[in-house]
Amino acid sequence: RKPIVEDGTLEDDQNRRDFTINALALCLNKDRYGELVDPFDGLTDMDNLLIRTPLDPDITFSDDPLRMMRAVRFVAQLGFRIEPETAEALSDMVDRIEIVSAERVRDELVKLLLSDRPRAGIEALVDSGLADIVLPEIPALQLEIDEHHRHKDVFEHTMIVIERAVALETGSDGPVPAPDLTLRLAALLHDIGKPKTRRFEAGGKVSFHRHDAVGAKMTRKRLKALHFDHHMVEDVSELV
Repeated sequence: RKPIVEDGTLEDDQNRRDFTINALALCLNKDRYGELVDPFDGLTDMDNLLIRTPLDPDITFSDDPLRMMRAVRFVAQLGFRIEPETAEALSDMVDRIEIVSAERVRDELVKLLLSDRPRAGIEALVDSGLADIVLPEIPALQLEIDEHHRHKDVFEHTMIVIERAVALETGSDGPVPAPDLTLRLAALLHDIGKPKTRRFEAGGKVSFHRHDAVGAKMTRKRLKALHFDHHMVEDVSELV
């Protein structure tokens, strides 16, 4: 965070970009004016909807670990997929996200949730292992289904609720503006109290007594940790 400032080249700049699709440049020199400078084949990755780092992903993610959150966000925002080697490095380095400020992580999470495909982004967040650190209540919803199937998959249920909540948004002039961050956060977190309150009852039943109250308390704690403002914390907790 205290860089040494010195002259660099276009190549230096492109090497330090987050992904190949963001490492494109347009030449302004008279003899090559308008020529696309694409050393990492980012245009092809754009055509193939692929998220890939310009350099070794270990180097790129070490330079700024928030780029791991950005990769997942692009899955939701752009409908891209993360290239396998990049995805593997991301999963191996998830602990590095802990050095990033809560505000920066929150901002990426908000962009993900407000995208057209929040479900895809959340699933990528969980699959990568990032959610275990930045939003551990969500992967915890992947409860084991017992042999008698006495309760539904809470994680899958939550993903469906998010999709239905998004579908109910009405646009800028309607009663539920689109996209509605409060609604989407509440849909995501509404059942996070279930893992802590699950009990197996007589007769093969499963109960989650007071999971709403427990979930509201957990929601308040998590949103505060991510430095959401007071009104958002209280509104989402109330909905949960």
